[in-house]
Amino acid sequence: MKWGVVRFPGSLDDADALWALGEVMGQEAFALWHKEESLKGAECVVLPGGFSYGDYLRCGAIARFSPIMRAIARFAAEGGLVVGICNGFQILCEAHLLPGALTRNRSLSFICERVSVRVENAATPFTCAARKGEVLRLPIKHGEGRYVAAEGELDAMERRGQVLLRYVDERGEATEAANPNGSMRSVAGVANERFNVFGLMPHPEHAVERALGGADGLKLFESLVLSRSSSQLREESAAR
Repeated sequence: MKWGVVRFPGSLDDADALWALGEVMGQEAFALWHKEESLKGAECVVLPGGFSYGDYLRCGAIARFSPIMRAIARFAAEGGLVVGICNGFQILCEAHLLPGALTRNRSLSFICERVSVRVENAATPFTCAARKGEVLRLPIKHGEGRYVAAEGELDAMERRGQVLLRYVDERGEATEAANPNGSMRSVAGVANERFNVFGLMPHPEHAVERALGGADGLKLFESLVLSRSSSQLREESAAR
């Protein structure tokens, strides 16, 4: 599977994403500079964490106008797979490719810790290698990760299954104490209505090797590989 990892001025986790995908998983992964207007045949595009354009104005507000975002918007409209991690999630919300917004943490301070998230919907390209209700341990590191949306919009998202990950405690319960940034309804990751664009605040690329504290992040990347393989098999079967 071909993966394109976008590199904005101020990106920090692009190298980590490339390492996770290329070196750990053996996938074909390459960098995409923010000024490019071609995705170079990528089958999945990753917008990594960091501080694109120095987080001026607000996180992701300038990056949404990068030339490459026009290509990503077209790619998503055509059904292409897009993943935004941390700052990438913020950019996708600013670009209106995902609903809601990311605001200052409830504590008004930067947080960096390992958290538990529960898989709320395992029937998506981003979570199909996991089980519904499975609890994953992933690291977070952000200052603006509090997910917010209108209550009515959140109700509709819940009904459609767009909330893919939710912050929980080690027992898998969504509690106020287990919600690190004050996100509404403990939301940690959401998809669009077509389930081809996904944003999450935790960092799966930092959880792909047990020597670094755990490999639960592989479940999310492996889901995309599994989903793509299944899609190709269906296409080949239909062609026959």
